[in-house]
Amino acid sequence: MDTLHFLLTDSFWAASLRIATPLIFGVLGALICERSGVLNLGIEGIFVAGAMAGWMAAWAGAGLWGGVLIAALAGGFFGLIHAILTVPLGLSQHVSGLGVTMLATSVSYFAYRTALPNVSSPPRIEPFRALDIPGLSDIPFFGPVLFQQTALTWLALVLVGVVWWVLARTPLGVAIRAVGDNPDAVDAQGLSVYALRIGAVVAGSAIMAIGGAFLSMSAFDSFFFGMVNGRGWISIALVIFASWRPGKALLGAILFGAFDAFQVRMQTQVGAFLPTQVFLMAPYVLSIFALVIAARRAEYPRALLKPWFKGQR
Repeated sequence: MDTLHFLLTDSFWAASLRIATPLIFGVLGALICERSGVLNLGIEGIFVAGAMAGWMAAWAGAGLWGGVLIAALAGGFFGLIHAILTVPLGLSQHVSGLGVTMLATSVSYFAYRTALPNVSSPPRIEPFRALDIPGLSDIPFFGPVLFQQTALTWLALVLVGVVWWVLARTPLGVAIRAVGDNPDAVDAQGLSVYALRIGAVVAGSAIMAIGGAFLSMSAFDSFFFGMVNGRGWISIALVIFASWRPGKALLGAILFGAFDAFQVRMQTQVGAFLPTQVFLMAPYVLSIFALVIAARRAEYPRALLKPWFKGQR
């Protein structure tokens, strides 16, 4: 009964939304890339680059929003590398993505060690604070869940609506979806397949990097090794769970956040009887189970992972 009561509390769902926030950024960025026909396995490294670049910029005096901008630019840079390798050159999207992950991670750690060679623990910054909105924050249940989050959580929620609107209601979104399904038809309309795909990968990678910046500038107040902890790979899985739809992507991210928040609670309840690792792996096991169910009915972008060259059929 105590567990059931905990699942209905505002503190549980507020924590779930906080945990889900970097995943929302990650899954939206991956969704944009894949809608254009490009799989971006560089997401894990882009998360690390965004976390390090945003924190470093804020620590150097650029301010919190300046750090977010720098993080997005860093993500866009690594996305551009991946896009050039996979779109006009047609190299393997799997190999290129993994290479970008290793490159972005290594460059981030090298930059950290170069900037702070003699520091045993990373300096702290003043992170984003919860937006305690008078009146709205006092609404039962929804007040603590929605109106006591940080600005980056609200940015993630707004981006869900923006990405949905762009993909579903604008000519640009139609072109992105079309180039992920039938690039020959897009080329026949006089649009540049290369420009659409490269632009989508760069934009998606920039959004991914903001998810990393959330970790070092909102969830925590510093950058440390291992803080991303596989969130990029979870975001890739959530895209499939969401069937490449922004609304379902939000739902999947919040469900994973709820699984993660619940395992922390269970550690305090029965942690004396079971190893800690059982609880730590539970959200991932449940996510795999949900992914297997959803993937059977998922409709993939038909040109995903397929290189395209102008003039070839």
